[in-house]
Amino acid sequence: MENISQSERAEALKSIQSTIHKSETALAKMTDEGSNTTLIKKRLKAHYIGLAMLEYYWNQTPHNYSENDLKEALETLTNLFPSLEKSYAKCKENSSQRTLLNRRIRALKMAVQAINEYTNV
Repeated sequence: MENISQSERAEALKSIQSTIHKSETALAKMTDEGSNTTLIKKRLKAHYIGLAMLEYYWNQTPHNYSENDLKEALETLTNLFPSLEKSYAKCKENSSQRTLLNRRIRALKMAVQAINEYTNV
């Protein structure tokens, strides 16, 4: 986690924060519509934890997540990669959607690495 530049760190944090914001908006809409929100709540929690772990490593910000929370987040985030990579492959070269997915994938890989490093200590 040490060999990541400040600009890459800022980009990763911004990407995960953006994903959290979009997920919160979707959750509110789904709740209003009476839709099943179990999956989005699980993913949202995993993103919160991923963000917290990056802030823990890079900014020494403490977190209050249990080992079980971290393991669940790790599994949830890891399970996002196949669909993100599939969407990425379908995007046109140099499109804004492809750029967004590329940043999101890199940020989530950093979050997964942070969780792995923390849980293996």
